[in-house]
Amino acid sequence: MSQDSKIGASPEQLLYANILNKGMLAGLLILLITFFLYVFGIVSPYVPLDKLSNYWSLGVNDYLHELDIPAGWAWLGMLAYSDFLNFIGIAFLAGVSIICYIAIIPTLLKNDDKIFAVLAILEVIVLSAAATGIFGSGGH
Repeated sequence: MSQDSKIGASPEQLLYANILNKGMLAGLLILLITFFLYVFGIVSPYVPLDKLSNYWSLGVNDYLHELDIPAGWAWLGMLAYSDFLNFIGIAFLAGVSIICYIAIIPTLLKNDDKIFAVLAILEVIVLSAAATGIFGSGGH
């Protein structure tokens, strides 16, 4: 077998890419839906659109304090407001890589690629821990 016949994406790479593509499309759809709910007033926002420009000059901490908005994952409790619904799409897109890594682990183990399987598992652990805010990042 020549060296040229080995060129190409591995099954793990194709699986990762396919999941990433579908996840990106799903995330984009979520973002579009939540944007329309916000812009067309189908769901009321926490900060009314006509008052939003009053807060543009504030830094993040001042904005959160001024409007009494909790930091971190507390936005999950504010999903009744359209300006927080868009966080669903953002969080989903941020988590797609984790899903991709989880999906390729069984294939890596089946192919006896133990080192890559361990690296994929470690990647899932690190990304998941970072998303929780355990490292002091606030989870986002």
